[in-house]
Amino acid sequence: MTVRMIVAASLLVLVPIQQAVAQEGPKEAWALEGFNAPESVVHDAERGELYVSNVAGAPDEKDGAGFLSRVSPDGEMLEAEWVTGLDAPKGLALDGGTLYVSDIDRLVAIDIEAGEVTDSWQGEGAQFLNDPAVDGQGRVFVSDMAASAIYVLEDGSFSVWLQDEALQHPNGLKVDDGRLIVAAWGQDLQEDFSTSVAGHLIAVDLETKEISALGAGEPVGNLDGLEPDGAGNWLATDWIAGALFRISPDGSAEQLLDLNQGSADLEYLEGEKLAVVPMMMDGRVLAYEVE
Repeated sequence: MTVRMIVAASLLVLVPIQQAVAQEGPKEAWALEGFNAPESVVHDAERGELYVSNVAGAPDEKDGAGFLSRVSPDGEMLEAEWVTGLDAPKGLALDGGTLYVSDIDRLVAIDIEAGEVTDSWQGEGAQFLNDPAVDGQGRVFVSDMAASAIYVLEDGSFSVWLQDEALQHPNGLKVDDGRLIVAAWGQDLQEDFSTSVAGHLIAVDLETKEISALGAGEPVGNLDGLEPDGAGNWLATDWIAGALFRISPDGSAEQLLDLNQGSADLEYLEGEKLAVVPMMMDGRVLAYEVE
């Protein structure tokens, strides 16, 4: 066997079949600059707008420099600094006229019509709050990636709902049919945010709090954003490697996009089949048509 053949064979072995890059990937619909470490995007269908969180500094520094932006679904900047005075805002979740924002160790509520902070809740022991998710019954769940914990806001109280190493440093959250679906960053988190084992999707029973892998539980990546694709699958970003995956219910993953490092908490507009991905390290938000 020649050297060229040996190298080619090695490459074939190193690329997992379930993570093969799609031959015909999504097409870029638009790209927008003018952000400062954008971390999360959420779509407000009622108002026809996207909201984008800007960390604008160190992700764990309480400097008051963080802010939110308003963007149109076709990629026009409507208001670069819409809500200001936050510290390092990350995940976003909508519940009617309220926008919930995780901000290091607190959860913040914003009145969308007024564009103002109306309330905040400190998470006792919280280290690195990340993605919120609402369950339609008045509860707001928030992942704490550093602590391998999930907090919940319920009846005005904000406290730890579940803390377990089996959560594998949870990042993205979505409520789905009695379960909380978790995009796990991975095992053995290091100071540089790398892990010894990459994460996968996890399901937590909302009633029993039982934790189980979604499908086979094979490693996929350092998962960040998480959105349903409307066809029974999940779209998830890998922040460290820079990628967008489609993950099936059996846990197998197909890489749809090869992106720069920092692909963070995406939004998916099912009607438009549009995946909107904040590129935290690039200061841009990208939108792709995803079939």
